[in-house]
Parts: sequence; structure tokens; C-alpha cells
Amino acid sequence: MKTKEQLGLVLKASRRLNLIPVEKINEVLFEVAQAAIDNTDFILRENALDLFRMNPEDPKYDRLKLTAARIADIASDIRNVASLPSPLGRVLSETTRPNGMHIQRVSVPFGVIGIIYEARPNVTFDVFSLCFKSGNACVLKGGSDAHCSNTAIVNVITEVLEKHGIDKNVLALLPADREATAELLTAHGYVDLIIPRGSQSLINFVRENATIPVIETGAGICHTYIDGTGDKTKGRDIVFNAKTRRPSVCNSLDCLIIDESRLTDLPYICSTLPSCNVVIYADPKAYEALSGEYPANLLEHATDESFGTEFLSYKMAIKTVSGIDEALEHIAQYSSKHSESIVSEDENHLATFRKMVDAAAVYCNVSTAFTDGAQFGLGAEIGISTQKLHARGPMALEELTSYKWIVTGNGQIRS
Repeated sequence: MKTKEQLGLVLKASRRLNLIPVEKINEVLFEVAQAAIDNTDFILRENALDLFRMNPEDPKYDRLKLTAARIADIASDIRNVASLPSPLGRVLSETTRPNGMHIQRVSVPFGVIGIIYEARPNVTFDVFSLCFKSGNACVLKGGSDAHCSNTAIVNVITEVLEKHGIDKNVLALLPADREATAELLTAHGYVDLIIPRGSQSLINFVRENATIPVIETGAGICHTYIDGTGDKTKGRDIVFNAKTRRPSVCNSLDCLIIDESRLTDLPYICSTLPSCNVVIYADPKAYEALSGEYPANLLEHATDESFGTEFLSYKMAIKTVSGIDEALEHIAQYSSKHSESIVSEDENHLATFRKMVDAAAVYCNVSTAFTDGAQFGLGAEIGISTQKLHARGPMALEELTSYKWIVTGNGQIRS
């Protein structure tokens, strides 16, 4: 089937999606969650075919990999989405004009949302659950790295849709080729919104080539700043968690910023990182503080390229600063505006950091690993928006709606 023909079927299906009662929507989502569990072996077999083609040393390998535990977590997120209130039909504002006209601003779906993403098959489940709950049809354009996994997941979902008599075209998986990508990016009249999820190069490509609206879910170049008053145990634990929990995801730590007054504590702060073989690219002062204290085979001199890099692996940079102003300047220069954290016991520094750092998520004495829709109580997420129009930070149900004006009267005409 040609891409435009497929998009036409999705558009047609989307027009009736908003008529499905919320109770039916929730019932379908609960069944999709159970179907994911019931089909774990099938999904893992297909995922193994994708994994076989990828080098395990590739940072995307961990994102591509599914396990029974990860599928169970995905199912839990789908159930969470089903349990949340519907974002549709909310009266956002209302007024009655002097002539008796009653005006309401009401939340509605976008219509058709296109998602372009790389080797992250969990996104297939997440996107469907959020789009379906918010009344949107979705067009998925996954990468060739995850084609077998994505196809298996879409088959599991569409079986549930058909069982309930719902048009399976509310969910479409496009071919994993560049031609389909080009058609999706210019699908005027078929697709209302494009959301890219993946590397900075993918996001840049979508932004530069799309002729329909785009919400950027940017790459994560994340910093943690430990100031002169920061608790060193909190700092050690936060740095270890932010760097090693899932190093291949966008909220993982890329650069530790350390106040020069804390260099004697730096070996302690980094003491747990060798257990995960974390390679550190340290500036001269940090390198000197770590020499003889951190494994020599894991310690390297930082270069200009060490800063502003999203490593997506067990690597991180360390930058030494003379105070909070220099830390803020470094973050402003290199941040991708995703997630930034400070470890401090100084209330003035905490307040300054909250006000001055331009990022979607700003943390005070907390790991950046929490930038996630489920962790924010949103059920799941469709991405982390690093822009400022419409949505910012974890995007979930509310961010997948627009609004329209409903005007009710009794024959009013304008003079």
C-alpha cells in the first residue's frame, strides 16, 4: 500500500475516534496491556531479530533491547494511562457575552499525530496508548533497526482493536524507508502534527524538512552542579544514579560540574562510578584531583568536544568552576534545555539555579533520571519537549490535545 493511501485510511479512522466512549477506550487499553504480557515471548523473539543485527557496543542497543521485565513495565504504564481521566471535553474557560452568547473553550484531539523515532520499540506501545486515550490516530515511522519489534507490537495492538470493532487504521506503521519519512514530513491534509524522538541529527532533520507543525523532543545534554555547600553523599548518589541507571536514555548525566572548593571531595563523589566502568573526561583540575584515586584506565583528559556531548553510554565529563555564576554560564553554553540539577544546601543558590537555568526540568538535590512522564505522574510520555511553544518537558495526555471554541446562542446576529 502506498504511503499516501495508508495516511488517507488513518485520517478517515481518526474522524470517528473521538466518538468512542471513554469507558470503551479504557477497556481496550487494559486489554492491550494484558496482550503485551500474553505475547511477551512473541515480542521478544522478534526483538531478538533486531538485536542480532546491531552491535552490542552501539549506545542504541540498550534502547532497542526488550526484556520480560521491560514489557511488564510497559504494560503497567498502559494501565496507568487507562486509569487517568480523559483529557478530552474539558471546559478550559467559558463566558457569557452581554448579547447572551455563551462561549466555551473545550479540549479536543489534534487528529492525526505522526511519530518518527529510532531504535526504541517501547515507544510503539507508549505512543499508541497516549494517542488512543487522547482521541488521536497515530502514524508511526520507526527506524529499520527496530522494524521486526515494531511490527510485532503493532500486530498485537491491532488484534485487540479489531476484537472490539475499532478501525485498526487508528494506528499505522509506515515502511522503514526514507521515502516514507519524506512523505510523512510533507503530508499536508493528512497529518496534523509531527513529533520526532531520537538523536539530535534526527530531530534536526525533521525540523529542517517538515512542512507541517513539529514539536521537538530534544536530545538530553544534562548537567549536575555540586556547589560549595552540596552534601557529598547526596552528590555521590545522585551522580551515580543519573549516569548509570540507563545511560542510553536522554535524561542520563553527561557532565558533572564541581565547585573548585570541593575538589578534595571529588574522589568520594565519583567513588561508585568504577563499578559500572564509567569513563571520565576531566578538565585539568578535576583530572589532578582524581589521579591516583580513580582507575587510570577510566580517566582521560577532557577536550573541547567532551562538553556539550550527549554520550548515551558509560561516559561523562567533569568541569571545574569557581562558583555558581561560572556553573550557570557553562550550562547556558552547553545545555540542550532538557534536564539540569544542582546539589546544594544554600537556599540562595537553589533559588538562583531555579530562576536562571533555562531547561524543561530543573532539579534541586534530585537525580535527572526522573525526567519521565510516568515518574511525573502522567502515566507515560510521548516524548520530552525541549521547546517552549505548546508543550515543555514530559508530554502526555494533556499535551496531545488542542482546543476549539464552542459558541451557543439563540439567534444572535452581529450588527
